[in-house]
Amino acid sequence: MVEVILYTKEGCHLCEEVKTALGRLTAVHPHHLTEVDITQDPDIFARYHYTIPVVRIDEMELEAPITIAQLQSTLVNAAISHE
Repeated sequence: MVEVILYTKEGCHLCEEVKTALGRLTAVHPHHLTEVDITQDPDIFARYHYTIPVVRIDEMELEAPITIAQLQSTLVNAAISHE
């Protein structure tokens, strides 16, 4: 299964939009979503505080703004590489 990491923080409306989009894609592009609150780790916060939401799928990172088309394409490519 494809592993997806969503770097987020409380109150991030763009993060919620990406999470919703990933939820819609689950049926067609199965994946396991892990959310990482960037405020819980100073190193992660320093890296991502200006770019969230950030989605990491395998070695690919998508930064805001993230479209559902980008998510779908990246999930397809990740699934192919896992075959």
